Amino acid sequence: MADDRAQPLPDQGPTPAPTTVPPPERSVGRFIDPQGRSTILQIGRRSRPLEDLYHSWLVATWRRVMLFFVLAYFSINAVFASVYLWLGDAIESAEAHSFKDAFFFSVQTFATIGYGKMVPKTTAANLVVTFESLVGLVCTALMTGLLFAKFSRPTARVLWSEKLAFGMLDGIPSIMFRMANERGNQVVEATLRFMLVKGERTVEGADVRRVYDLPLQRAQSGVFALSWMAVHRVVPGSPLFGASLATLQAAKAELVATLTGLDSSFAQSIHSRHGWTMGEVAVGARYQDILRVDEETGQRVMDFTRFHLTNPVPEAEKLALGRVLLP
Repeated sequence: MADDRAQPLPDQGPTPAPTTVPPPERSVGRFIDPQGRSTILQIGRRSRPLEDLYHSWLVATWRRVMLFFVLAYFSINAVFASVYLWLGDAIESAEAHSFKDAFFFSVQTFATIGYGKMVPKTTAANLVVTFESLVGLVCTALMTGLLFAKFSRPTARVLWSEKLAFGMLDGIPSIMFRMANERGNQVVEATLRFMLVKGERTVEGADVRRVYDLPLQRAQSGVFALSWMAVHRVVPGSPLFGASLATLQAAKAELVATLTGLDSSFAQSIHSRHGWTMGEVAVGARYQDILRVDEETGQRVMDFTRFHLTNPVPEAEKLALGRVLLP
C-alpha cells in the first residue's frame, strides 16, 4: 500500500518552517470503512466508463443489474414500437395507430418469439425487424454472459468481530480479533495479514499515511471452515508497544486485516477485508467463548449470538496492559 497524503495532524516535534501558511486542521472521518474500502473522495482521476463497463456491472449489486435490464428491455421495445408506428401501416393484423400492438410485435421480434399473427408487410418494416433481431441477439448474449459471470463469481462471506480485544493471552499482552466463515464451506490455504495505518509527519514537514505490518501468532491456516482468532502480541518490536492510544487516535490510526484463500467449491481465489479505528479497540477485554457442548445431544455448537461479545479482565491485568499500550 503506497503512502497517501493525509489531513494535517498535530505537531509531533519541531519541523522546518513551512513556506506557506498551512490550512486549519479539519475533523476527518476514517480512511477505511469497516469492510476495508477506502472512504477518500478522489478528484481529477481519469474516468473511462466504457472500458470499465464490464467490471462496473460485475461488481454492481444484483438489484441494480436487474433493474437496469428490466428498464432497458422495456425502453428498447418502446423505441422500436415507436418506429413501427412512424412507418404507418407496416404490420399486418395490427390495429392502425395502436402502440399496444406495435409494442407487443416488437417484443415478439426482440425475443425471437414469432407467434405468427402479426407480421411485417412492407420492406421498411422488414428492415427494422432485421435490425431489431440483431439488437435482440446481442442484448441476450450480453445479459446472459453478465448474469452467468456474476452468478459464478466466488465471493467470501467472512464475519469479522466488531471490536478488537486487547488483553492478556498466555501472559502476553495481545491484540485479538476473530473471524468466522458464514458460508460454511472451506477456504483452503487461507492467509491473513494485519496492518497498522497511521498518519505521520516526515522530516520535511509533509503529512503521509504509513503502513506497518503487525505480525500474527498464526497467519496461515490450511483450512478455514469455522472460526479463527488472530493474535498480535504487543511485545518489544511491535509498532504498538509503548504507543499511546491518544496519540494514535490523533494520528487517525486504523487497523486493517486482509484474508485471502482458495474457495474449495470453486477452486478460485477469494478475499475479504475489514478495518477498525482505535476507538473500536476494547482495552482490557477478552472474547466470550462461542463454542459449547449441547447438554442433550453432546454435540459441539458454535453460538454466533456471542461472536462480538467480550468480558472485562481483572483490574490487575488492566494495569499491566496500561504499561504496554498507554491510555
